[in-house]
Amino acid sequence: MTIYSHSFPRLTASLVLGAALLGSTLLGSPRLLHATVSEQGVTTSWSMAEFGEPLYDENLTHWPYVNPDAPTGGTVVLGDFGSFDSLNSYILKGEWPRSISLASDTLMVGSGDELAAAYGLLASTVEYPADKSWIIFNLRPEARFDDGNPITAADIEFSFKTIREHGRPFLKSFYSEVESVEVLGDHQIKFSFNTTGSMKPLMKVAGLSPLSVEYWKDKDISKTYLTPGPSSSGYFIADVDAGHSITYKRVENYWGKDLPVNKGLNTFDSLRYDYYRDLEVMLEAFKAGEIDFRAENSSKRWATAYQTEEVEKGEIVLDTPPDNAPGAIQAFFFNLRRAPFDDHRVRQAINLLYDFETIKRTILYNQYERINSYFPNSEYGAAGAPSPDEVAVLEPFREQLDPAVLTQEFLSPVTDGSGRNRREMRQALALFNEAGWKLSGGKLMKNGQPLKLELLLVQADGQRVAAPWIQNMQKAGIQTSIRLVDSAQYQVRVDDFDFDMISARLNFFPPPGPELRSYYGSAAADERGSANMAGIKNPVVDELIEQIIAADSLEKLQLTTRALDRVLLWNHYVIPQFFNAEHRIAYWNRFGKPDVLPKYISFGGSGFPTGWWLDTELDSKLDLDR
Repeated sequence: MTIYSHSFPRLTASLVLGAALLGSTLLGSPRLLHATVSEQGVTTSWSMAEFGEPLYDENLTHWPYVNPDAPTGGTVVLGDFGSFDSLNSYILKGEWPRSISLASDTLMVGSGDELAAAYGLLASTVEYPADKSWIIFNLRPEARFDDGNPITAADIEFSFKTIREHGRPFLKSFYSEVESVEVLGDHQIKFSFNTTGSMKPLMKVAGLSPLSVEYWKDKDISKTYLTPGPSSSGYFIADVDAGHSITYKRVENYWGKDLPVNKGLNTFDSLRYDYYRDLEVMLEAFKAGEIDFRAENSSKRWATAYQTEEVEKGEIVLDTPPDNAPGAIQAFFFNLRRAPFDDHRVRQAINLLYDFETIKRTILYNQYERINSYFPNSEYGAAGAPSPDEVAVLEPFREQLDPAVLTQEFLSPVTDGSGRNRREMRQALALFNEAGWKLSGGKLMKNGQPLKLELLLVQADGQRVAAPWIQNMQKAGIQTSIRLVDSAQYQVRVDDFDFDMISARLNFFPPPGPELRSYYGSAAADERGSANMAGIKNPVVDELIEQIIAADSLEKLQLTTRALDRVLLWNHYVIPQFFNAEHRIAYWNRFGKPDVLPKYISFGGSGFPTGWWLDTELDSKLDLDR
């Protein structure tokens, strides 16, 4: 099933890269960082980690999962779903291409083998004190925009102030710990924080990208636009056909091409993204050779649509590399701002009607497992019964919690998979009755009004997977419907909280931190465009989020996040869906690939694997027009 990622994957280029810097898993043995610490306790280094030490030291010549001698050249064509009408990735208004991070470098960049480290890109070194109350970035004097103008501290300051003054609510919240920003010189900028002791705020600002002050001095950055500004990376936006395609071309004489963090990357002369409003049409375009690569998110398509002659002949390659990255909560989100979804009994009853085992068997080709956490596939999600340490975290809130939170494992309802979920139907009707909803003439009624639910979707795939659940709700007496809208209308309706329920995927950036305020905090519940889609207003959730942000150790942070996970789950704010521990990719056999895979395989903003290149010998065997 393909799930539309709401705007919390709808991030700026800086935040996309910044998110890659945030995490906790460290690989291999700690290495000497060649960092220096002054008598005043100020660390100066080219890298940093939120917990522990970065995996790679200054002897790094290139990432181990790239080929530093990879040839350059050629064109890649990729497909994207939906549309776009703006290149401004900072503001709430408009849709912008998810690939736009290709045109932006960041102060520092993460590696594909760890989730907790940042290495210098625009910044050659960083300086920060023992209490982590500020950070100074020393920018490389040689860094340039593609128009030739130098990238300066003022450009980073302008980018940050644009977020602070005009950014989307979630984007603003991501940098809420920044108290002030100060340009110390042309190539030196300082961020001061309203927190101490935590590396999280430092890691976040390390993901900022510059905006050219010179270019924007006589333009309004608070508006949508389609004329590309200067690029700060190895690619620039060469052609824009709004809603149809966007093309990036390699910057000639890119200043950073020989940096260790860039070696073996940016191998293609150009990348073009063609936009499709129909997923089946996009698949057929791939099979016809009009698209080079796709990550498949539909179990049905993966099981049935790739049995082609091109696959048999090896012209199209299918692969399932492991997905080791911490997962996202993929779920149906209730809108608690609307009755009756503000009643937890109604939410729990509707959850009982979601027969995942039957859906898995009949529709998902047994390719998925059920999600039972807001932080799946990670060390931050709850599992099993609460540990004594978790109970200790939750004990002060005992009177405000369902007793089960402190004693039982949370598991989504499990049926026998036969499709005849009579037991769950009876349990659901009992909960509806308890909440005042009575069956009358085959309809659930209260105060003379029927119970209604509209599921808002943006991708047609969602209708097929939701259909059995919709039927169960209708059998239970709920007047249920599906509304399928285009991506622009969907975005506006979700930003305005104009829905009963949506299907979405909500990423988290390990280790979790202040962004949780925007996801689940009360203050964000009624802020248009915030990431708190469900409209959660729960003082226990608010307090646990603050404890997570203030945690002084990774162990305490993980413990408190697991406690938060339990509180969120037992309140039934969402109906968890499913996940797959593998990527499913299909591509035309025209690419060279590194011998080593990164531990955390990601297609990032480019939608294409890291470090691949055009293999001209393989390409010559295919009849593709590139």
